[in-house]
Amino acid sequence: MPETPSLPTRPDSGPDPAVPAQATSLVSEIGALLQGLEYASATRAALPPVLTARADNQLIQVRLGVASSLYTALRLKHAATAGHSLRVALTCSAWAVQRELPETARDEIEVAALLHDVGMIGVPDEILCKPGALDASERRIVDRARGMSLEILHTACAEPAILEIVEHVGAWYDGSKRDYRLRGSAIPVAARMITVAEAFDAMITDQVFRPALSVERATRELFEYAGTQFDAQLVRQFVEIHAGRQAEIHRREALRWLETLDPETAQAHWTLGGFSSRSPADSLDLFPTRLLESMHDGVIFVDAAFRVTQWNHGAERLTGVSGVSVHQRQWQPGLLKLRNERNDPIRDADCPVINAVRSGVQSLRRLTICGRSGREVVVDSHAIPVLADDGTSLGAILVLHDASPETSLEARCQSLHDKATRDALTQVANRAEFDRVQEAFIQQHRQHGIPCSLMICDLDRFKEVNDTYGHQAGDEAIKTLARLLKNSCRSGDLVARYGGEEFVMLCADCDNATATRRAEHVRKALSQTPQASLDGRAITASFGVTEIQPGDTPETMLHRADRALLLAKAEGRNRVIQLGVGCALERRDEQPGVVARKSSNPDLVIRQRLVTPVPVALAVEKLRGFVADHRANITSIRENEIRLEINDRQGPVRRRDDRPVAFVVDLRFEEEQVRRADADETAPVTVSRTRIHVSIAPSKNRDRRRDDIGARAREVLTSLRSYLMASAEDEAATEQGVLRRVSRLLGPWFTKP
Repeated sequence: MPETPSLPTRPDSGPDPAVPAQATSLVSEIGALLQGLEYASATRAALPPVLTARADNQLIQVRLGVASSLYTALRLKHAATAGHSLRVALTCSAWAVQRELPETARDEIEVAALLHDVGMIGVPDEILCKPGALDASERRIVDRARGMSLEILHTACAEPAILEIVEHVGAWYDGSKRDYRLRGSAIPVAARMITVAEAFDAMITDQVFRPALSVERATRELFEYAGTQFDAQLVRQFVEIHAGRQAEIHRREALRWLETLDPETAQAHWTLGGFSSRSPADSLDLFPTRLLESMHDGVIFVDAAFRVTQWNHGAERLTGVSGVSVHQRQWQPGLLKLRNERNDPIRDADCPVINAVRSGVQSLRRLTICGRSGREVVVDSHAIPVLADDGTSLGAILVLHDASPETSLEARCQSLHDKATRDALTQVANRAEFDRVQEAFIQQHRQHGIPCSLMICDLDRFKEVNDTYGHQAGDEAIKTLARLLKNSCRSGDLVARYGGEEFVMLCADCDNATATRRAEHVRKALSQTPQASLDGRAITASFGVTEIQPGDTPETMLHRADRALLLAKAEGRNRVIQLGVGCALERRDEQPGVVARKSSNPDLVIRQRLVTPVPVALAVEKLRGFVADHRANITSIRENEIRLEINDRQGPVRRRDDRPVAFVVDLRFEEEQVRRADADETAPVTVSRTRIHVSIAPSKNRDRRRDDIGARAREVLTSLRSYLMASAEDEAATEQGVLRRVSRLLGPWFTKP
């Protein structure tokens, strides 16, 4: 994802007469991004809930007035779509303010974003709740829902501008998507903005057929389709200002709506309800909730209409499907690819869950399910009917116990957790235990192809707490944070006190988006917990989150999370910052495509040409993160070329083969202007992308004879590709309509002031 914090600008030394004016402008723009190379920029937090259910209701009421009933109908039909619409509306509202659009235009884009998907009310439940990807015919029905949105609003909305916006949300900028009459700049700018914002929100949200993408991966996709699906100029603007800042944006815009919109005129027939605290009876609900989330076994609740209502973390661990994405989806044995004792696919008539709902009889069977990465997992299944007092079927519970012969990854990690050396004050693991466990933890997740994440958090302004209230009060604050982190633990997680008021948490079987949501939950709970030792005041903490990604070492992963934490502190504290592309890379990114030991240059180990769809400014910004996390040294800069020296491994040396290898990494950058299909029939659409020519060689003669030198160099290359969001390109590939630039401009960008 784009890393776009505000950085100090470089002192103006005057224009270089040898550089064209256009190039000088580009250097000036990107030079600001390169200041403080050791403090690489970061993406911000991914999407948590906006506020609360009741606060969301207030937002809808003050924005829509009597039209709130349309949104309520959508929420009752499909809550996920309604939540998506509210998030998109808040994002576009902030974007409209930043673009200084007139107040009338802001009103139009907010209402259109909230109601652009109201036509989903007319989509059959079996499609909305389908527990998998849609086929072509189902996709066409969903696409027609936009037309249904327009029909519904035509009967209730007299504002032509809102209707035109809703009509063209989802239109492709190049006009290649059918059923839309406008293309290019003829599409209302509000519709183009909503299209970008809703695509980004969909990508960073869990879906039943795929987990949420990291913020950086979603950003790459926006750039990949800039000029075709999206307005390239709006993509760049959205990424620079909004991508990765959704949590902050939503909170700020929600407050602005509640404070500035007039509820009397916006909703004359509505009464805003007050907030109520949790009653003692409600607190009892925490017991079954905590039990379900802590269970190692998978537990699935299905109601009488065969909709999934509960999917605990154990089920996520076994299946690789997130509970958020499958909630309210229709249960089918194909969801888990259930196979019976003879390894034949289970049909509806033989499905233990369906039979439990229909017959009221429980069953115990040894079945096989499709787990992560398509591997088969043998499970003991227990289907339990749930009956009302009068015998009416309310649904069924399915309990899945992993019966595979080998001990699960999470069980092994949990064993390490149980044997950990504890910190005396907080009773979590200490730093020595974290250092011991981290490498094995990461190695096992990588071997199984399962994501894992690292969270680092630090109490804000802790010195002031100690100075004002004393060290005992500081200890109580530390213990409060430790307790909240322990309460958020799942099977296989490890919480450790890293030092002072800083904690780290290894999150097993957890991607970037999920870890960010969990960190946000802890952050919010801490900020709302009064501290008796602080006269009832609450304390806050800042969080940095990252996920293991290709080419990572334990050190680079830790450094990246620490960078995110530092950025959270720099941006005002009491927030969660997410960094990294994660491990869910596309197949094309995993192909090495390297040339090893060229006969013309025996010292060369690897040479590869990479291409990334992002502009050169963003590619250089990503390189800053690579340099910072790998503790690389910049040894030379010449025009558009840069040379780094990097050790591929750090930490204790146990064997000769563990000795770090120093590599020299040479990179040459070229930005290209790619002309794509003419959307307006008046001017070509031009988007930027970046090529990076890479060569990697050992810096010492003694290392060139090592047997593992090629593999270790490929690890460096893989990590570099991850940071740059780049894929390998065929050296022989040529393309028409490409204008190369930046042949001699990178030198000034990398030079420190």
